[in-house]
Amino acid sequence: MSSQVESAQQGQYAAIGYPSRLVGRKQVAEGTMAFQFERPRNFLFKAGQFVDLAPLGARPDGSDGLTHAFSIASSPFAEEIVVATRMRDTAFKRALSMLAIGAEVRIKGPMGSFTLHNNVSRPAVFLAGGIGIAPFLSLLSYAALNKLHPPISLFYANRYLEDAAFMDTLRELESSTGNFRFVPTFTRVDNTYGGWKGETGHISSEMLSKHGFNLQGSICYVAGPPTMVSAARLALDEAGVDEDDIRTEEFAGY
Repeated sequence: MSSQVESAQQGQYAAIGYPSRLVGRKQVAEGTMAFQFERPRNFLFKAGQFVDLAPLGARPDGSDGLTHAFSIASSPFAEEIVVATRMRDTAFKRALSMLAIGAEVRIKGPMGSFTLHNNVSRPAVFLAGGIGIAPFLSLLSYAALNKLHPPISLFYANRYLEDAAFMDTLRELESSTGNFRFVPTFTRVDNTYGGWKGETGHISSEMLSKHGFNLQGSICYVAGPPTMVSAARLALDEAGVDEDDIRTEEFAGY
């Protein structure tokens, strides 16, 4: 197939959505599910981007509430498209939870610019809250395979340990990926909770400085619920990070 034909097909699918199918689902934390979809042919994306996902038959304009934006949690090298979500009681999530394996969906995109910078001399600091871990998982999985990436540090905040999605995967990435540090923190526990000996409390300028980061030389990425994003931006501001070095993505309605 010529590159011109491929380009035309990609343009068509970008407008109407790529056909795909649900191939699997699994619980990745309490109340959080990951869904694996067949990767459409010629579907290309950058780590950190997102898609609109809708079951077959959903209205194209999204007026029926059956279309939802999801950050892709899988690597651009992976054979499947993985998304993750908190399972709230909404029309879309009820429809998603009832999808049979093999059910057809439409994937529209990719979209977004929440992607890793290219200057490997400037470290990356990731601040994630809850399901905001999804784009960072894609970025870290990509970095683990690509190898040419800046030093990365991830702070990951959840209420409780059981709320934290993909913990085992993140631990494995920390072990296998050079120049990656992982700092989970829990906001509603203390050091007596389940034997937890790590960080507790919200991500703050004090927590960041405690781990010895040169934040002024880093590019900082923040993803999570709107209140978490606002608080994290304030922490970065207090730490002296330039506004131009902060990139954010809000996960509203999750």
